[in-house]
Amino acid sequence: MACGLVASNLNLKPGECLRVRGEVAPDAKSFVLNLGKDDNNVCLHFNPRFNIHGDINIIVCNSKNSGAWGTEQRESVFPFQPGSVTEVCISFDQADMIIKLSDGYTFKFPNRLNLEVINYLAAEGDLKIKCVAFE
Repeated sequence: MACGLVASNLNLKPGECLRVRGEVAPDAKSFVLNLGKDDNNVCLHFNPRFNIHGDINIIVCNSKNSGAWGTEQRESVFPFQPGSVTEVCISFDQADMIIKLSDGYTFKFPNRLNLEVINYLAAEGDLKIKCVAFE
């Protein structure tokens, strides 16, 4: 996957929401949103997989600490459709990353890095970013 968008110095604080809206490619296989300190320290690797790595219509979440991946968490709720516009809102607190999907489904992923501020966002894969907003 080629890297699409990389942003640094975001200064996202607990309770604030990072909203990403984009258009899913008609032939989408997967897309990734990584949030954290930098490329080697990712508190949330958010990876909806349409059909890749043997996974079909599942969301895989993980973290990366000093370049080492943690244990995957899999969510079977999958509101994403190829060729459609979708939105993901991500916020966090000391304990958890809170992910709200466009269908209203919300789930949590542990804030394993205990980050107090998120400064890094990288998006790649089959999602054309239309809007990134901070709320």
